[in-house]
Amino acid sequence: MNRFLGFVKKEFHHIFRDPRTMLILFGMPIAQILIFGYVVSNEITDVKIGVYDKSKDHVTHEITNKITSSGFFILSENLNSDQEIEDVFKKGIIREVIVFESNFAEKLERDGSAGIQIIADASDANTANIVTNYTQAIINNYVKNELLAQDLPYEIVPEVRMLYNDELKGVYMFVPGTMALILMLVSAMMTSISIAREKEMGTMEVLLVSPLKPLPIVIGKVIPYMVLSFINAVVIIALSYFVFEMPIQGNLVFLLLETLLFIFMALSLGILISTASNSQLVAMFISMFALMLPTMLLSGFIFPIENMPKILQWLSTIMPARYFIVIVKNIMIKGSGIGIVWKETLIIAGMTVFFLGMSIKKFKVRLE
Repeated sequence: MNRFLGFVKKEFHHIFRDPRTMLILFGMPIAQILIFGYVVSNEITDVKIGVYDKSKDHVTHEITNKITSSGFFILSENLNSDQEIEDVFKKGIIREVIVFESNFAEKLERDGSAGIQIIADASDANTANIVTNYTQAIINNYVKNELLAQDLPYEIVPEVRMLYNDELKGVYMFVPGTMALILMLVSAMMTSISIAREKEMGTMEVLLVSPLKPLPIVIGKVIPYMVLSFINAVVIIALSYFVFEMPIQGNLVFLLLETLLFIFMALSLGILISTASNSQLVAMFISMFALMLPTMLLSGFIFPIENMPKILQWLSTIMPARYFIVIVKNIMIKGSGIGIVWKETLIIAGMTVFFLGMSIKKFKVRLE
């Protein structure tokens, strides 16, 4: 019995002295429950909206104040024309625009009713539906508590318009996110496993002592997987268009170029992961668990980023998929060009240069 207890004690000692094992046993569950607890929510907070007030009277000001003081919305834009509405949606600044008709208070007093139009960016159908429901509830509450309470038989019936996705198809949200997730996992994971396998077999050492420089070695590793991943991307786009009827409003060539850039970034990240991995198992573990969950939860794929706590919003800024999803949605759904998505493109390009540079540096260290 004493031998058995000694053996168990020894196993505990081995576990506690290994930081990686402790991280897997305790760090990952804590991180996952915190992320899921804060991210997985149907509630909305701090949603940026725009207001186009054609009347600018006391009633429209009261309704606007009710909406912005609710804690759910932030007034980001005061618009001055109908032409500005689609522009701010394409820039991704806001998720909803509230339009008050001209002479709002006057029509309310004269006719007993006045019109409000609620326009939502339905490229994310779930969020658009929740946002418009919240807005309508606040307006109805204002009518009940402020107007009907004063025995004023007034009626305000909001007209809801879903921009870019009238039928609220979920595929408009899932195709860009799924595309980013698949390309990130396949590209990064396959590259990291491939190089880790060569390190296990000893063939990487042959490459490192060959006349080839680190840059050609890295590029040579990337090219085959880039071609295969690009074919994967073309298949995904074709399926989304022909099977799921996902529109491609923008330039197809521009979309493919942006996709190629994202693939190159993911492959560069995969090479960097492989330089820190001594085995295929470690490379697969890092690629799967360090990329899959953050890509799903912190990229805006499923849950709006503005709903997350500030620390998770900051963490989401280093998620490459976040920027690619914005690019794909803007090109496919909104028909945007480089003038709208140039910032996201530069960020992905910068990440590519950083990951590639770090990978080459790691190779150089091994050569010295």
